Amino acid sequence: MSTGDADDMFPWRGREVFCERLGEGPPLVLLHGTPWSSSLWRPYATALARRFTVYLWDMPGYGRSSKSADDAVDLGVQAELFVDLLRHWGLERPHIVAHDFGGAVALRARLLHGATFRSLCLIDVVALSPWGSPLFTLVRENADVFAQLPPDIHRAAIEAYVRSASHRGLRDDDLEMLVSPWLGDAGQAAFYRQIAQADERFTDEVEPRYGEITEPVHIVWGADDTWIPVDRAHRLRSAIPHASLALIESAGHLIQLDQPVALATELSSWLERVSR
Repeated sequence: MSTGDADDMFPWRGREVFCERLGEGPPLVLLHGTPWSSSLWRPYATALARRFTVYLWDMPGYGRSSKSADDAVDLGVQAELFVDLLRHWGLERPHIVAHDFGGAVALRARLLHGATFRSLCLIDVVALSPWGSPLFTLVRENADVFAQLPPDIHRAAIEAYVRSASHRGLRDDDLEMLVSPWLGDAGQAAFYRQIAQADERFTDEVEPRYGEITEPVHIVWGADDTWIPVDRAHRLRSAIPHASLALIESAGHLIQLDQPVALATELSSWLERVSR
């Protein structure tokens, strides 16, 4: 592996998976959630690349990866892909930082597919039932109807949905970064497709096994997360007895944008501890 920034398209079961590598040092993989992409992690990756080789990727159906209507994008598929992507990168025990759905992907990779990590940081993750906002549930049950919305109505709906993930409010450029992959015919269809394929069975399958995780685990949560309330952080902490927990005040589900300095400080401190 070279030490400079590198972009790549990883072919996997007919999909094209965008991935990116920055910096030099111990391997660190950042996983995004929904409806986000690796762009949400890009500023953090740039900063962490001073000490780590940072790996980013867009799950199929998200960001710059392929969005074919024929490809499954559920959490089971994403976890299988993640294990193969780790092999593609040649990584055996990377540090993992996962947000939202990325947490479920990492946990399934670890508990069902034999992946091992040097450490695992779980940030406002999808890991425990029930999950999904009321709007998420409504869309999931009526995905075909929502996919037919006129483009301007779709954009207004998704902007309102994305804004609700922030406690402090989003800047226009951040909102555009989060929304733009979901616009246009392919983007709109992909947005509703990934919600339609969301299913709590993918976390129910692994939830009873969280106590099997032996790697160092740190849980970080926005104290004002309305998408996945903070009680889930305490439940997850109980399910992984050796895990540590940090709550970040005045942060919602989009903790990366609500409290960037606090989150960066928390990540830096955690990664320093587990890198010794």
